[in-house]
Amino acid sequence: MSLSKETYESLNLEPKPIRPHILAAATVVFGDDYYAGRRETINLSGFVQLNKWPMPGFEHTVDEKGYASFETELISAPEVGIKGYSYELDDRLQVLSNPFLPNSGHVRQIVPGKNFPAEFYIRRFGILETSTMRLAHRNVIDIYGVVDSVPPFKKPLTGPYLGHPRGDGPFDVVQAPNVVRGTTLPEAWYPANDENEPVGITPEVFFAASAGPCMSMLVDPSLIMQVTLEGQLELEVGGKTVKVDLAGDYRKAAGAEILLFGPEKHSEGPGVLAQLARVAVTGHCAELGGRVMLRASWPRVSGGTLGEGTEDSLSRVSFPSDLHIDANFELCTPQGTLYADNAVHVAGKLRDVEATGTELKLDGADAPLVTTDNEVRARLTGVALAMRDAHVGETAAVNI
Repeated sequence: MSLSKETYESLNLEPKPIRPHILAAATVVFGDDYYAGRRETINLSGFVQLNKWPMPGFEHTVDEKGYASFETELISAPEVGIKGYSYELDDRLQVLSNPFLPNSGHVRQIVPGKNFPAEFYIRRFGILETSTMRLAHRNVIDIYGVVDSVPPFKKPLTGPYLGHPRGDGPFDVVQAPNVVRGTTLPEAWYPANDENEPVGITPEVFFAASAGPCMSMLVDPSLIMQVTLEGQLELEVGGKTVKVDLAGDYRKAAGAEILLFGPEKHSEGPGVLAQLARVAVTGHCAELGGRVMLRASWPRVSGGTLGEGTEDSLSRVSFPSDLHIDANFELCTPQGTLYADNAVHVAGKLRDVEATGTELKLDGADAPLVTTDNEVRARLTGVALAMRDAHVGETAAVNI
């Protein structure tokens, strides 16, 4: 009995780019010594453009063994890239595609004649920028993953790993479907000249193989909020209650990023889902050694809802509207990162989609803050974060 063989022509893809939102992470080691440098996993997000077949210049082929594939390319433009805030640098960090080198790849069948699951592969040449550095790497970073659709959107409010590791590594990483990661790491980054060529033999940054090994996933939110935050953290340290003033500006890739998914973007029925995708607010806590930063966990998703749960689209949400998020927080300190042992519920009333003026407060049980060895160093007993300036839209370009 003969079975019909699929090719990607059956998908009827449109001859235009895919321009999705992207959530990403990279474990970065700072300095010229990979083994002794300061290590940090940085949450990143942004806006990418993926050119692909059937756009002109891209091919669809079926090889002699029956494997169908089509070509792709990650393009470079001023608004395209990913960004995040580094606690170690106290600075914005962003990763762009090198416009002078091809960031090309493919989607290819894993089983001949069956479109999915499929291999997703990109040869990545990047540029890393901060306010004081512009860096490039010498070798290509091979980005690889297994996807089950095109575009390979990750299901809302699901995590990047098959499991929930704690810490910034080193440890093995097992990514979930529709999540891609760098497979040729570690990679050194050097100062770059005007042609984006690495200069000299002394690196300034490394991308490490764990815990966020140049990892990314595409998501399809209805609305993206990038918000400046001000507020206060309440901690219990050594039996003493401590209050820490916090702030983070979204223009520096700090503050918060909140994603809203209308019912057409998820499969959970009516209602709007919410995700606290990134948080970076800093302050000073003498009891924990100095400067601290509250951040959202990369392995553990901070998810929740907006509205009453009966809305058939985001446009049906009546404002002011209740915003509820089960937040998985981490606290960076000079002595190392502490991890909330459980999610804490934060809630507030979103005044409107512009977000300014909304206040999120811890509502319910607190959480112990522990080391990777499960040693309790403090308790997170209160969170109050007020939304200030915001940039709200369907895309989140890096150049805002």
